[in-house]
Order: sequence, then structure tokens, then C-alpha cells
Amino acid sequence: MKIWLDGGLRDVDDARVSVLDHGLTVGDGVFETLKATRGGAFAMARHLERLARSARGLGLPEPDRDEVRRACEAVLEAEPVELGRLRITYTGGLSPLGSDRGTAGPTLVVAVGATTRRPDSTAVVTVPWTRNERGALTGLKTTSYAENVVALARAHESGASEALLANTAGQLCEGTGSNVFVVLGGEIHTPPLASGCLAGITRDLVIRWTGARETELTPDVLERAEEIFLTSSLRDVQAVHRVDGRELADAPGPVTAKAMRVFDERAAADNDPA
Repeated sequence: MKIWLDGGLRDVDDARVSVLDHGLTVGDGVFETLKATRGGAFAMARHLERLARSARGLGLPEPDRDEVRRACEAVLEAEPVELGRLRITYTGGLSPLGSDRGTAGPTLVVAVGATTRRPDSTAVVTVPWTRNERGALTGLKTTSYAENVVALARAHESGASEALLANTAGQLCEGTGSNVFVVLGGEIHTPPLASGCLAGITRDLVIRWTGARETELTPDVLERAEEIFLTSSLRDVQAVHRVDGRELADAPGPVTAKAMRVFDERAAADNDPA
């Protein structure tokens, strides 16, 4: 397996980052996950824009997008996959112990691993923890993912693949690694970015391609929505057939099925949509 690390491809056994890298010691880093196929990586320009935006939000130097793109292309050429998870990680680099950054500069790692197509529908649970819609990291895709690890573990204990969280204002927010959409009266709704959810790449494309509306929602909408679905880079559009103890019969429903079809068709027609 080949990994891109700070300027070149390396064998996985030789791709080593210092134990004093700020991404390891304090979670000071940002990342992107892209869907990779033999045709390349989907929505590369959008992902690189969000990577840069997240880096700026942390106060990291903006990554060289041309270098990141070259790294992704090199990894995909070295490790061709039918379907894979392409991961870009960009951290604060070698630093002293503590929250202060060092002067060595950021660390860039790019790797790809094979995956399988997600099922058309899945189960989700709600969890008691909240997103802070006013936090310093709100809206940034950072490597500080411990909260998501805990929530996702709760979901797996319940036989689900995702956990949904509200924010501190009591509004529905997002999943640990996905955005959530609900169908009400035949119309598609999703929480606004002001809720604290991540500006998902797939989320934005689904809004543009289906006419979904950004709406403030309370968690009880999950008890009455006609249909529910998730979006993310590897899920694309995925129906929800169970939320907590509620079963949603015949998932994906007609609105979700149309959204799935529209997304698949538009994504197939343009691998790097503007």
C-alpha cells in the first residue's frame, strides 16, 4: 500500500508521522474524505475548497491545492480501486507538547482504502449528546472526532450505522459523519448550516439538484417524517428504514428514491460538479 506523506509516495511501513505531530497530540488538523473510483475522485474541487476553508478556520496555513491534487492523483494511480475512501489529512505538524504550534509547518497525508457500496437503506439512532452550534470548530471538518467516535459506538451497539445529534438550542443538527434530510408533505427539508451542521459536499449538491429546503427542525420531526435519508461522500443518498424504535416501511420511499436517482445520474454525468 502506498501513502503520500509530505511530498512523495511511501510504502505504508515507511509512512511515519512523529509522535509529536500536533494532529496526534491535540487533534490540531483538518481532513476530507472523497469517494474514489477508477474514474478518479468525486467532487475534488469542492473538497479542496472545504479543506482550505477548514484550515483557515483553525489558523493553519492554507494548503497548496495543486500539491494536494497531485498527491491524490499519485495515490489513486498507485492504489487503483473500484470504489474507495480517499482520505486527505492536513495537520499542524511537529509541535511542542501542549496547544502551541511549532514552526516545522503542516503535515500532509493522503491515503486510499477500498470499500463496498452502501446498502440502499440503513438504521439510525438518536443520542443524548449535542453539537455546539457556536463553538470555535463549528462548520470545520477537523480531526477532533472523539465525540463522533463515542456517538457512533452507541449507534453500533443498537444495530445502527449512524447516530443523529441535536444542537444546544434543541434543534436537529446532523449525524456523526452525515447530513440528515426529512420529507414532510412530500417536500425535502434539511437543517440549515446555522444549526451547526457541517456543510456537506453531498448535502449541498442534493439541495441544488432536488430543491430541498433548509429548515429549522426539532428532533421530534424524526417521529413524524414521511421519509428520512442521509447524505455523505460514501453514502451518497441513503434511505433510513429505522430511527430508534420507529420503522419506516418500504424505505426508500418515493421522494428518497427520486433523490437517489437524480444524484446518481447527475454525479455520473459530471465527476467534478461546480
